Amino acid sequence: MQDLAPQAVMAHDKDWWRGAVIYQIYPRSFQDSNHDGIGDLAGIIHRLPHIAELGVDAIWISPFFRSPMLDFGYDVSDYRDVDPMFGSLGDFDALIGRAHDLGLKVLIDLVLSHTSNQHAWFQESQTSRENAKTDWYVWADAKPDGSPPNNWLSIFGGSAWEWSGDRMQYYLHNFLKEQPDLNMHNPAVQQEMLDVARFWLDRGVDGFRLDTINFYFHDQQLRDNPPLAPESRNSTIAPEVNPYNWQDHIYDKNQPENLTFLRRLRALLDEYPAAAAVGEVGDGQYGLELQAEYTSGGDKIHMCYSFEFLSGIAPTPERVGKVITDYENAIGDGWACWAFSNHDVMRHPSRWNLGEEARRVYAALLLCLRGSVCLYQGEELGLTEAYVSYEDLQDPYGIRFWPKFKGRDGCRTPMPWVSDNQNGGFSDAKPWLPMAVEHLSRSVANQGREPDSTMAFYRSMIRFRRSYPALSKGAFSMVQADGGIVSFIREQNGLRIFCAFNLTNMAQPATLPEGDWREDKGAPFTAIANTEGEVTLPPYQAYFGVQDAAT
Repeated sequence: MQDLAPQAVMAHDKDWWRGAVIYQIYPRSFQDSNHDGIGDLAGIIHRLPHIAELGVDAIWISPFFRSPMLDFGYDVSDYRDVDPMFGSLGDFDALIGRAHDLGLKVLIDLVLSHTSNQHAWFQESQTSRENAKTDWYVWADAKPDGSPPNNWLSIFGGSAWEWSGDRMQYYLHNFLKEQPDLNMHNPAVQQEMLDVARFWLDRGVDGFRLDTINFYFHDQQLRDNPPLAPESRNSTIAPEVNPYNWQDHIYDKNQPENLTFLRRLRALLDEYPAAAAVGEVGDGQYGLELQAEYTSGGDKIHMCYSFEFLSGIAPTPERVGKVITDYENAIGDGWACWAFSNHDVMRHPSRWNLGEEARRVYAALLLCLRGSVCLYQGEELGLTEAYVSYEDLQDPYGIRFWPKFKGRDGCRTPMPWVSDNQNGGFSDAKPWLPMAVEHLSRSVANQGREPDSTMAFYRSMIRFRRSYPALSKGAFSMVQADGGIVSFIREQNGLRIFCAFNLTNMAQPATLPEGDWREDKGAPFTAIANTEGEVTLPPYQAYFGVQDAAT
């Protein structure tokens, strides 16, 4: 295998995003540099070498804009500045420079569907029905009985409408009531959002992770959403407590006008040498259809963030096979971005109850799928979901629905860098969320001294992926998804790679496709007993066979 540095692959490559491995940073919990218990941009700069050593292609930084922090940065009060708790624009410029020096692209989390109610635009908009920003947000009159305009619900619980006594109208908020939705039907709002994107592109970012990309537009007739059958309620976040999942959300999001705006955004991105974007499609019923639509044709979003593996549904071979097959049948010339964990869901080792070996084989599977990949900070350490007591909770979602749903704080606890102090090297002060004691033994320092650590495995597996362009950009064909085995072929320029994964705790046979296959032993897995036309995989192990073009 050839050990490729990131810059060797990514320099001058407008298509760098296709098959990229992207490392998500939740800045509040990554590294504190100024001793206030909250992570910041300078802390990220300090820890960038760790990310570069993993071999990933890019970082995605969750929001760091000015904000009241009621939803921890996803409630933006100024799109063109850094919140002082994270540093300054100068710190961000330094971060861009350091990341690029290390061969890392930088994506930032851009929240275009809503702002904070503290944003100057909303402060002006709510003063009256006659001002320069009067229709920058979604305002509607009450029904004759004073109730909200329709039955739309907020993801955080309750009605999606909040009353304003100043305007004597309701405003729409798909999330917290402090996060009013922008009215993207207004051309001036669209242009302002494009100008915000240009501001950050001009500062050197390589693109965006676009939050809630399918929420940008609403039905202008404000029609009621129909009910959703109980068997179809498959949301990834708190489906057991939130009636949001009881509606078929065909009017409050997923509107056709979105396509026109996405084309405008793509045209802007295409003005820059190699800018790209990944869109978050938050939808339990139409996610696959929307991802295919939003990424097709080369004139909209480059790739969409897939939620299929962010749910609590056990990823059996049959489940994995169905998700991948459905996606391959639907996506056409579009592109996926796969993830197992992020800042909004329980960490997948806990969500799926995976032991150490199982975590590794699932990581290998993720890194071999057709599409790009997002890894969430701490995933490379094998971190589990942390328990956070009610007294320490910060997430408004968890505080509202405790104890049935404990919120998202358990996946947001600080990153453990060392194991010889109670805060894991994250901060000298009390962290904003407590350091999980069980995470200390899995610190970066500890795993750096262990050649067989989970972190070493991720480095090795990412290096293996990079050694075969077919694994990042090649075609895909499913071979098997039953009997404990998931297997498929990736192919590019005549080179074929057969990837087989045993997702069980027992040895399993896997049938080899026709042809002569040589095992690539560079992947971090144990040897396989190879017989005529079949390989036997030990529990939670993988096999990679290579077939050259001339074979």
